[in-house]
Amino acid sequence: MSEPQSDIHTTAGKIADLQRRIEEATHAGSARAVEKQHAKGKLTARERVDLLLDEGSFVELDEFARHRSTNFGIEKNRPYGDGVVTGYGTVDGRPVCVYSQDFTIFGGSLGEVYGEKIVKVMDFAMKTGCPVIGINDGGGARIQEGVAALGLFAEIFRRNVHASGVIPQISLIVGPCAGGAVYSPAITDFTVMVDQTSHMFITGPDVIKTVTGEDVGFEELGGARTHNTTSGVAHHMAGDEKDAIEYVKSLLSYLPSNNLSEAPAFPEEADLETTDEDRELDTLIPDSANQPYDMHTAIEHVLDDGEFLETQALFAPNIVTGFGRVEGYPVGIVANQPMQLAGCLDIDASEKASRFVRTCDAFNVPVITFVDVPGFLPGVDQEYGGIIRRGAKLIYAYAEATVPLITVITRKAFGGAYDVMGSKHLGADLNLAWPTAQIAVMGAQGAVNILHRRTIAAAEDQDATRAELMADYEDALLNPYVAAERGYVDAVIMPSDTRAHLVKGLRQLRTKRESLPPKKHGNIPL
Repeated sequence: MSEPQSDIHTTAGKIADLQRRIEEATHAGSARAVEKQHAKGKLTARERVDLLLDEGSFVELDEFARHRSTNFGIEKNRPYGDGVVTGYGTVDGRPVCVYSQDFTIFGGSLGEVYGEKIVKVMDFAMKTGCPVIGINDGGGARIQEGVAALGLFAEIFRRNVHASGVIPQISLIVGPCAGGAVYSPAITDFTVMVDQTSHMFITGPDVIKTVTGEDVGFEELGGARTHNTTSGVAHHMAGDEKDAIEYVKSLLSYLPSNNLSEAPAFPEEADLETTDEDRELDTLIPDSANQPYDMHTAIEHVLDDGEFLETQALFAPNIVTGFGRVEGYPVGIVANQPMQLAGCLDIDASEKASRFVRTCDAFNVPVITFVDVPGFLPGVDQEYGGIIRRGAKLIYAYAEATVPLITVITRKAFGGAYDVMGSKHLGADLNLAWPTAQIAVMGAQGAVNILHRRTIAAAEDQDATRAELMADYEDALLNPYVAAERGYVDAVIMPSDTRAHLVKGLRQLRTKRESLPPKKHGNIPL
């Protein structure tokens, strides 16, 4: 027998009716659809929210919102929530707003009401000054709702742009994200994808096959690995959804709630006595300038507990970016990586680093730069690809940054790449160099071949003459002291003292104030 209907004209009946509606909204997706979601190894929209937020903190908004469309018979199916769960709660006790797309309802496709819900929670995040996390698992625009869906996409994009640099925006891609839907994550600060589960593309494999004749699968076209290694669209590739959510929580721990507040800090005065671990840096740099070493070693030695949260680890690995803490205060790290392309700057590395520096600057996170760069990567592909324009983005990012900037030159700093990597001339506050630093226009071999080509050509033993001239050049110019004499380097330090210098420098720079000339906005070379 079915349960007797409550009399909704009584208070008890109204309460019972509310409880029934809440139950219906909570289980709006059919049991079969939920089962299929779990069979793919995926969580439901609400399960993801529960994992992300502190237990019991979630407050849902627009739980009873339903679409108003009457096209193609869709009016016969009007589930509560319309396919997206929105609301607010806390992560580690800090307020956040969240929306989570529900693939079990209309395949997570965006309609008018669905879009209005996202717009509303984004507006709420801006009003309250808290981060917004978007969990994406949907099939793009809801075809039955036509242009209304497209209009709401653009409303979301506009809010992404207005929120940029005001509140942190993080996108989790835990399923399909196709067509116009991809542009919202692209505008946000960080995008996290799940291996073998997430897919992002403007046009899918079928359309590409029809238009261009190219055969490509979902994973190859827009999978997590593609966007983490090749396109640079994503910032982290997680093994599963739980790993992805943990990464998002870690990211939030380094970021402020908004651009007018400070990032979370856990102040703990550092012991500035040099330890055996610190002294390991004194032997990090090989005697041969052509031998690589892992810059992660230097990074981890100066951060609290060696903890480093890397961003875009698989993209442009010739430059390293990520977050850590010094004396409990968050810092951003940018570092050349000699293990990859000898640490050369190329198009991808320039864009990766410039975006990261600008993100740190927007959210009041100091930037520490480790430099070992022989120059920009030479090649026709790089020149045709726009290395001039795109490399200039890194100049722009450092020159417009007003957060504390500390640069440590560990070895090579040659040519224009020296200028670009957080040099004193671009506005860095403190520039330090190890005694192994080589700050010059170019390396010894290239310089000698240009300066002494006639002498070498006339010599009986050209190799011996070249070697002698290279040694003279190295002694005269390949050191940190010429730059130190001119004040381009503030101090030449023992590698083992690096953490102590960073601690003292960051303490002093905590009260830094710098203003740029008034303008509507700059014209970064995009």
